[in-house]
Amino acid sequence: MAKVVMYCTAVCPYCVAAERLLKSRGVTEIEKIRIDLDPAKQDEMIARTGRRTVPQVFIGDTHVGGFDDTSALDAAGELVPLLERAGAGA
Repeated sequence: MAKVVMYCTAVCPYCVAAERLLKSRGVTEIEKIRIDLDPAKQDEMIARTGRRTVPQVFIGDTHVGGFDDTSALDAAGELVPLLERAGAGA
């Protein structure tokens, strides 16, 4: 399974939903980067994604986006294959 990194905050319901979705698809570990605890991490997230909202999900080196993007990828049947492909390269 691929390495999954998620920029998030403690009180974000979309972050919780993204984590729940990823875990339901077999992800056992998510590296959470809490931007509410470290403002420099928020700047890093914006630089990496061009976005200011959380969550921001990365699967391997691929920026998936926020919860809506991750959910849409799953609905299209592309989330699990991405997790598997990115994991094969790790």
